[in-house]
Amino acid sequence: MSPKKKMHFEISERKVLLRIFDIFFVFLFLQVIGNFFEFDYFSITVDNYYWAIVLAIYLTTIGTIFEMYNLQIASNRYQIIKSIVLTTAVTTLIYLLTPFYTPVLPSNRLQIILFFVSIFTALLVWRYLYIQFLASNRFYKNVIFVGNSKKIEERIKDLVKGNPHYIVRGFVATDDKQRAVNLKEIHIDELERFVYEKGISEVVVTNDSGKSISVELYDKLLNLLEQGIVIKQYADVYESATYRLPIHFDNKELYRFFPFSRSNQNKLYLFYTRFFDIVMSVLGLLGLLFLLPFISMFNLIGNRGPLFYKQERIGRNGEPFKIVKLRTMVVDAEKHGAVFARVNDARITPIGKLLRKSRLDEVPQFINVLKGEMAIIGPRPERPVFVEQIAENIPLYKTRHVIKPGLTGWAQVNYPYGENLEDSLMKLRYDLYYIKHRSLFLDINIVVKTLSTVLFFRGQ
Repeated sequence: MSPKKKMHFEISERKVLLRIFDIFFVFLFLQVIGNFFEFDYFSITVDNYYWAIVLAIYLTTIGTIFEMYNLQIASNRYQIIKSIVLTTAVTTLIYLLTPFYTPVLPSNRLQIILFFVSIFTALLVWRYLYIQFLASNRFYKNVIFVGNSKKIEERIKDLVKGNPHYIVRGFVATDDKQRAVNLKEIHIDELERFVYEKGISEVVVTNDSGKSISVELYDKLLNLLEQGIVIKQYADVYESATYRLPIHFDNKELYRFFPFSRSNQNKLYLFYTRFFDIVMSVLGLLGLLFLLPFISMFNLIGNRGPLFYKQERIGRNGEPFKIVKLRTMVVDAEKHGAVFARVNDARITPIGKLLRKSRLDEVPQFINVLKGEMAIIGPRPERPVFVEQIAENIPLYKTRHVIKPGLTGWAQVNYPYGENLEDSLMKLRYDLYYIKHRSLFLDINIVVKTLSTVLFFRGQ
């Protein structure tokens, strides 16, 4: 008897769904507007089909920058309105300003208003339908855990925090020690019946103890697999759900989470990244030269001290180098010793706060990128004193030095500023995920998320 399954979309599937129906609803509404109003600015025919392709590219690219495909924002009916307004406005503006690939600007300005209203209404209607029907609990995934009962609750908490669409109905213990308190324990004999009655669609297997599961349990899991139940290891589920690796303070066995990405040895990829680093660094430094007179004036008024400062950081293979930044803290900020920077740090000057929020304080590091000490994308370089402190508590920490440090990185766009060892551990999980999955697509994703951070002034 096969268990009944409820509909569930994985994270990647939900993002694809959002993109496809964003485009579909926009085209649908533009067509409807064209049928009921005197609207002839945009139409899809055999001769101008590329108008639609360009609009779809603009819409999804700009929507990504303004977090239309951030699932937390997409599920919030208030936050998504801001994203829709910004995406519609910028998409409309850029579409109108690129008449080589889009329709010629209409002489009747009412056409522009209808174009904007059509896109805005289409996105608003579709996204509210998504929130009402697709982001509801009827699409949650029912799962059970199999593993060491002592760590089950901790593993479940980590997973559900990363992806709340997982509903854990119970667990099967592989040991005879203390049981998880707030979770139903399932006996091996009743496993198949439980899976059917609760509509379980996935079994997550942990292996914290390193011991093999019993032959009896293996046979039960094999029967479930033959009935179409998905069985996955916890590390794989956690990684795909959270986009980070399940590293803990006591982990020492790196082989459990790797091999490294093939891109780390791919000469074409390495050439592309270096070319991108050089081009972006030149453009970034030219932009800094343009802004430098204004920044210098504000620094003279609000910072009252040197404009730039250098600080030793640890680079690839553990080699130290001097990082260049715009100063954002008071002079002698660390006269009592080095400490982690914190949110609302009292040492940060008023002008420094603006520089940090806009990420302008990081721009001089393009000099380090040109010198080859850093890359645009990679784990943020840390100071030697903190590296040693963190590595004493997190054995795998120095693994992040296998590639060049970066101006921005996967940890920076996914997690706020680190203030303690717990934050360092979480950022390490993201850094190691990047090292493991490093690719052109992931790099583009980081660049887009960084643009969102800059545009929404989320730097710290």
